[in-house]
Amino acid sequence: MAGQTVRIGIVGAGGIVRTRHVPGLRKEPNVVLAAVANSTPESTQRAAMEFGIERSFDHWEDLVRWDGIDAVLIGTPPFLHHAVALAALEAGKHVFCQARMAMNAAEARDMLAAAERSDLVTMLCPPPHYLRGDRVVRRLVASGYLGDLYHVNIRWYGTDYIDPTAPLHWRQTGRISGVNTLTVGMMLEVMHRWVGSASRVVAQTFTATPQRRDSTGKIQPVDRPDSVTVAAAMQRGGLGSFLFSGIARHAGANTFELYGSVGVLKYDYQADRLFGARAQGPELHEIIITSSEERRWTVEHDWITAIRSGNRTPEPSFRDGLAYMEATEAIFRSAESGQAVDLPLR
Repeated sequence: MAGQTVRIGIVGAGGIVRTRHVPGLRKEPNVVLAAVANSTPESTQRAAMEFGIERSFDHWEDLVRWDGIDAVLIGTPPFLHHAVALAALEAGKHVFCQARMAMNAAEARDMLAAAERSDLVTMLCPPPHYLRGDRVVRRLVASGYLGDLYHVNIRWYGTDYIDPTAPLHWRQTGRISGVNTLTVGMMLEVMHRWVGSASRVVAQTFTATPQRRDSTGKIQPVDRPDSVTVAAAMQRGGLGSFLFSGIARHAGANTFELYGSVGVLKYDYQADRLFGARAQGPELHEIIITSSEERRWTVEHDWITAIRSGNRTPEPSFRDGLAYMEATEAIFRSAESGQAVDLPLR
């Protein structure tokens, strides 16, 4: 029903919840931010005051069981996604889950199974990377612009972990982030939309600063690497080369490149511009992303619309999440074992 009121409970009120999800949901008519539970009672009260939410809970378990909400927005780090999603679905609540989907593929598989047993709407937060030209790339690939796929090159270099004196981030802590590493999962999600998954991966990792001080000043091991390099065989044929780093100064533009038998597509992330060329055409040239095809951030609207329409699998779905979690874990396993890992995982 188009005008039905949707009452939302928020579990985890971190940065993206504050900067994207809350503002986006406030734009939707007949949407009520009804309850919140954050990491501590104090931070919960601060979030309730900041968002103007009347009901706060010291424990997320009480929030998801509360009859005063219809849906749960999970904004915590990955270590709680599985537990909160399963409890919310069991309580009859629709679910929106922050990326990355889970700690590992097994948790993602549980979440998908629970969603499919229900009649509820489940959705994941998509990465904002390469979003603007997403529809254009998909259209071109589907129309045969590339021909046979030869190469997929992904490069995401940055400086998030370049300072050896910076404190340990939760994303570098395995018990909080699981197998998720750097931007691996986000870039794989984009790749899956455009050209599908890898069929086999071989990965190497490097950690420049193996120990850092945590928030209490105690020295802790860094569980997740500063740099990851992946060689892959693609399910559609051809090879993949995926480069990720948080310790690369002056690295220049990050790019997503697709090379085929008759065409090439190159997406420059920093410039947010798409370039292409055909074998019998002109040199590499910009492919204009028109306003009619430009994909904008409509995540919150998409979730609310899906709840009201009964569309149980808005994009990205829990099945999409399982695919990138399996690929992420395959890379993690390969780096740990020194062996190639096949996909899908068994």
